[in-house]
Amino acid sequence: MALIEIRNLHKTFGTHHALAGINLEVEEFDLKVVMGPSGCGKSTLLRCLNRLVEPTSGDIRFRGESTLAASVDVRKLRQSIGFVFQQFALYRHLTALENVTLGLRKLRGLSKAESRDKALFELNRLDMAPHKDKYPAQLSGGQKQRVAIARALAMDPAVVLFDEPTSALDPLMVREVAELFNRLRRENVTMLCVTHDLTLARQIADSVVFLDEGVVKAENSIAHMVSEHAEVQVRNFFGGDDMAQST
Repeated sequence: MALIEIRNLHKTFGTHHALAGINLEVEEFDLKVVMGPSGCGKSTLLRCLNRLVEPTSGDIRFRGESTLAASVDVRKLRQSIGFVFQQFALYRHLTALENVTLGLRKLRGLSKAESRDKALFELNRLDMAPHKDKYPAQLSGGQKQRVAIARALAMDPAVVLFDEPTSALDPLMVREVAELFNRLRRENVTMLCVTHDLTLARQIADSVVFLDEGVVKAENSIAHMVSEHAEVQVRNFFGGDDMAQST
C-alpha cells in the first residue's frame, strides 16, 4: 500500500478546472518530483494533500485512510504531511530557533526545553545551529529554506511537500539544494517536490511526473521524456535533443 494514494482528484476554481482527474501514488521513502508548465495545477495538487485547499471531488488516502473525511483532524494531518512553502513563510519577528519551536509547543504540546532540544537537533541536522538566534532578515535565501525544512522535519512528518524549492534562490545554490535533498533521501525522508527547475530535477529524481492541464500526462525518467515520449509537447518541455545530449 502506498503512503499516499490520489484517486481521480478534481479541483475547480469557478470555471477553471485546476485539477481534472489526478491519479498518483507516493511510496514511503520516495523522492517524487512533479513538473509541468505554469498553471498546470502543481501547487494546487500539493495544497490539496494537506487540506490547505479543499478538493472538489475525488479522494486522497494517507496510509489507507481518506484525508477528506469530515472526521479528519486537519491540524493533526498537517503534522504528518509537512509543507515547505515557496517563500518559506517564516515569522519575521521570531529567530530561526523560535520559528522551529513554535509548532512543537503549540501543536505537539512539548515543553519549552523539549521543543528547544528537538529544534536544535533539526537545525544542526541542516547545518543551521550556528544561525539559531538570527532573524529571517539576517539569513540568506538558502538559510531561510533550511530553517523552513527544519520546522517541517521537527514535527516528524511521514512526508514533506516542497513547493518550488529553488524559485527564490540564486541559480548557483541549486546544487546545494540538490545535495540537501539527496542527503534527506538517504536519511529516509519521504518527499514530494513540485519544481520547474530541470537542473534540480535531474540531480534528485530517478523519474519525474509530468502534469499538464490538470492531469498526469507521464511518469518516467527525464531521458525518456526527452527522446522517447510519444507527445511532442512533453519532449519539448524537457528540452528536446539538447537535454537528451546533456542527461
